[in-house]
Amino acid sequence: MPRDEIILEMRDIVKTFPGVKALDKANLRVKKGEIHALIGENGAGKSTLMKILLGIYTPDSGEIIYKGRPVNFKSPGDALTSGISMIHQEISLVPTVDVSENIWIGREKDFQKGWLIDKNRRYQATEDLLRRLKIQINPRTMVHRLSIAHMQLVELARAISYDSRVVVMDEPTSSLTDSEVRLLYAIARELSENGVSIIFISHKLDEIFDICHHVTVMRDGKYVSDHPTDGITKDQLVTEIAGREITALFPKEEAEIGDVVMEVKQLSSAGVFSNVSFEVRAGEILGFYGLVGAGRTEIMRAIFGIDKLDSGEIWLGGKQIRVKSPADAIGHRLAMVTEDRLRLGIIPNLSVTLNISLAYLKTVTRFLGFVNRSKETGDAEKMVGALNVKTPNMRQRISALSGGNQQKAIIARWLQTNPTVLILDEPTRGIDVSSKAEIHRLISMLARQGKAVIMISSELPEILGMSDRVIVVREGELAGDIPRGSASQEKLLQYAFGTIDTQGG
Repeated sequence: MPRDEIILEMRDIVKTFPGVKALDKANLRVKKGEIHALIGENGAGKSTLMKILLGIYTPDSGEIIYKGRPVNFKSPGDALTSGISMIHQEISLVPTVDVSENIWIGREKDFQKGWLIDKNRRYQATEDLLRRLKIQINPRTMVHRLSIAHMQLVELARAISYDSRVVVMDEPTSSLTDSEVRLLYAIARELSENGVSIIFISHKLDEIFDICHHVTVMRDGKYVSDHPTDGITKDQLVTEIAGREITALFPKEEAEIGDVVMEVKQLSSAGVFSNVSFEVRAGEILGFYGLVGAGRTEIMRAIFGIDKLDSGEIWLGGKQIRVKSPADAIGHRLAMVTEDRLRLGIIPNLSVTLNISLAYLKTVTRFLGFVNRSKETGDAEKMVGALNVKTPNMRQRISALSGGNQQKAIIARWLQTNPTVLILDEPTRGIDVSSKAEIHRLISMLARQGKAVIMISSELPEILGMSDRVIVVREGELAGDIPRGSASQEKLLQYAFGTIDTQGG
């Protein structure tokens, strides 16, 4: 349990970027041994505040008090040596070296033997650390061979290896399975018992109430409030986050469901999924649910031509099509928003306009390959307006937008191609409450326009709230196909875990 001693206080922090006041007298106060949630919509200032704490940004004004003394870290290295570390939502590991080297990177001298690095001693230190944390990963494994979930656990191990007194966890459970989430909770609670303070950034209200002692709310770069988690309800917290009451988190509206638009028959990819058959209709939101690793994403990647199919057929509009690449898929008016927005969605250094027009360039390209920039910008501006993408201007780098606005820009990119079938893989992962509601409204609007929407989600409330029909994937096979009226959390989980008779429905 947290002590009464304050280990960290950030007072009246102000930070301005050109045209944007990112922080306006923001405050945060964390006790020793406390698991302290920091919550707010994307763009509320949480990440900027943490970057100031870690020495990545310099505040315009305000002060940081750490262990009773004013500090002003000039770099993340300064923060680390002082006992403050961070597990980033964006994976920051080096993919071409092994787990051991990633965990101890920058501390090679600790394992130096003469002029050489004693790798065996480093492997042993890594094994000891991972065993203590109950993380079952081989220290010799190359990082690029790990799943995103295992990379996240390696990030966690690296942060803890510094013997930090304050650990910032930014959306730490976003890529983890249920068992890995329980492991992370156990690690966090043990750290807390040992006097380590954790700043826990999350959009998942359930986990905030499960694991956190205290919560600080930010909105529009400002401090709003802080509460013990046992002193506020979820509804009250959502109202404080949004500055208004959100009454329709899943604003699904009825749409006329028409004819079959796409049908897949007996799709198989060796060792990944097998005998996958389903259909989706115009105006239908078809939910795909399953445990992490069940094969949901892999099925859609194969349909979209990213991954290879070994066998099976794809039919669109009553005709069989061949899709060997995403270009083929786009040509057949298929579109896919991938689950990894940061690595596979946005191109961070390009503008909002260029990110939106990427899949649409052929349409705005003139003779000899010249792009009609006026049409490109005009069309992108129309999509930004239609989808309510908040950006200072169209030239703004997309990386400067909040996660919710980045996601809407990616959806805008694919809507430019006028797709018949739109595949959305985890469309609201890592997005704040009100942005989720906006994207859900957008999905409903697309269904009303007659689009066939396939939505993959790990969040049961989202799947149940938005889907006309839910397909459950288990170990690479379709375990259940459940209409909206029969779907429940219990039934979906039974299918996902294989505890229900798949012949009986």
